[in-house]
Amino acid sequence: MNKKLPRLFQSSVRLYFMFLIAFAVATFVINDTSRVWAGVIQIVVLVLLALYSRISTKIRTAKLLDYLESMSDGMDMTVRDTPLPVVVFNSETSEILWSNERFQSITDDREHLFERRITDVVPGFSQIWLLDGKSECPDEVSVGDKTYKVSGQLVRTEREYIATTYWVDVTEYAAINREYADSRLVSAILMLDNYEELLKGMTEKEKSILLSDIDEKISLWSANSGGSLVKFDRDRYMFLFEERDFEGFVEDKFSILDSVRECEGSGGVHATLSIGIGKDGTTPQENHAFSKLGLEMALSRGGDQAVVRNKFGFEFFGGHSARLEKRTKVKSRVMASAFGGLLSDASTVFVMSHKQADFDSIGAAAGICCIARAKGKKARIVVDMENNFAKNLISRLMESPEYKDVFISDQDAMVEADAKSLLVVVDTSRPEQVESEPLLLSCTRVAVIDHHRRAATYIENAILNFHEPYASSTCELVTEMLQYLVDTTDILRAESEALLAGIVLDTKSFTINTGSRTFEAASYLRRSGSDTADVKRLLQSDFETATARYAIMREAEIIRPGVALAWSDEPQNRLTIAQASDELLNIEGVTASFVLARSGDDVFVSGRSIGDLNVQLVLEKLGGGGNNANAGVQLHSADLRQVVTDLTYAIDEYLEIDEKRKTNTKS
Repeated sequence: MNKKLPRLFQSSVRLYFMFLIAFAVATFVINDTSRVWAGVIQIVVLVLLALYSRISTKIRTAKLLDYLESMSDGMDMTVRDTPLPVVVFNSETSEILWSNERFQSITDDREHLFERRITDVVPGFSQIWLLDGKSECPDEVSVGDKTYKVSGQLVRTEREYIATTYWVDVTEYAAINREYADSRLVSAILMLDNYEELLKGMTEKEKSILLSDIDEKISLWSANSGGSLVKFDRDRYMFLFEERDFEGFVEDKFSILDSVRECEGSGGVHATLSIGIGKDGTTPQENHAFSKLGLEMALSRGGDQAVVRNKFGFEFFGGHSARLEKRTKVKSRVMASAFGGLLSDASTVFVMSHKQADFDSIGAAAGICCIARAKGKKARIVVDMENNFAKNLISRLMESPEYKDVFISDQDAMVEADAKSLLVVVDTSRPEQVESEPLLLSCTRVAVIDHHRRAATYIENAILNFHEPYASSTCELVTEMLQYLVDTTDILRAESEALLAGIVLDTKSFTINTGSRTFEAASYLRRSGSDTADVKRLLQSDFETATARYAIMREAEIIRPGVALAWSDEPQNRLTIAQASDELLNIEGVTASFVLARSGDDVFVSGRSIGDLNVQLVLEKLGGGGNNANAGVQLHSADLRQVVTDLTYAIDEYLEIDEKRKTNTKS
């Protein structure tokens, strides 16, 4: 070690000495008496400098050795005589300066330990925690077949920082801890979510054969885990297993979803399974509650997927199959009745949508105002009059005397609200997206009406939640409620046209997400006095928006079969981005489109689909949401080109998973 220390701590003057020697030799070579004497003087000076450098290096080395000795002498049981392995190294170069025999015994190379870096002796060891001022390594360190907990400190010398670390063998503790973590209970509920549709029209014998096939597939999938599977209802299963088996299910992408989908009922209907998984709870009861929340989330997102609920939030797997309409009028009637009861107890009704309200949200808000007016309740629509995409619709409504003072700001709503106020949130269920979060938090009575697939964050304190991911729009849901709560004579023409405009816009003129109930709602609104020509005029865009939209489309590329991507360096408003994404679907061969552009400091991404590609699952990777045919995301202070890269990667990842699913289904 004494030979090693001078090399580590001496001044870096060798290069200078070499140049000085070269100049001295050159002086001797030149045949001049005066210059020869100058060379002699240079040689003498060089010798003196060399002696000084050597002496100063020895002094520095001695000081360091004295420090190490004093450190070990002053703390006998801490360093020299401690039963713990100890190593001292240079924090800048990671070179080992000193270690006790116990540390040497845990390494493979005792003889050359002082010629190596700590990172060479212990691969993967990081000293960042020391540089951050911490006294304990946050992670356990593995050396061979042993596991250690490392603590230490930094001490500054004249020129660098020296690290002293102590290594505690926690191998047995780590093994027990891993076994505890691996053996923690995970609760899952599996549900055959289209049970009625699957068995409709089948004989009892055919039903028995099909259900037995599904039972067998689920049993085989769960058998390798060693868990306990119990069927406790005609379409539900309880599955308890250990944490150690969970990663296997994740790596397998919950292949049981694809296996069950292979089972086909009458009319070509394929079985679909929804799974809710609860983990990381403090008790089995909490895990069971998590699994029920996961199942509820899976069903609210359209089913045919697995949702994991842990202490941090939700994780989603699957959900690639096309949505089938699973709505009944029973739920609409029940929700309408419940909403009527809430109105009767309310002092004032406030209606609020997402930020930058659009035709669907304003149309739905107008429908709620119609219901409140018919029940004799005062209604207010909370909206930012400057930042919205439904100015034409708002102006059309404000022409009616009934809407003279209906539109207010969130500040005015906060002043008017009281303990009996009812807040109705439409067209979103995410608290971070509403027009006013303070208003949402201040109201204790909240109702939510939304048609988007539920995201990981949602309004949890709602006393009424009318959430239908199979509906085309929020306006469709509100229209169904209108039929049970008001007469057609109570609906203003402006209100019926507002509702119809929301449906037409979200369905792209009845071409996307359109079911039989959508046409029924549109027919009801037509009977209520709406004029389709007026609706068309409401949806018209101005000349500048149209030219900006087509400018973006000129930059579009087909990045994958059927997938178009366009992005613009020029700032655009959100409406133009969405419309450009819609327009790209009119191109032959394009079944999915994505448009990106900057608006202010943020980057907006709009996704549309008329094929198998689920744009919501793609944009969820970037933090967005929506439904399978219409989704978007707003990224704050993001780099546009990086977002393009991330989006392309998310599309490729989705297509790869979808291709594997189709291959497995065929096989």
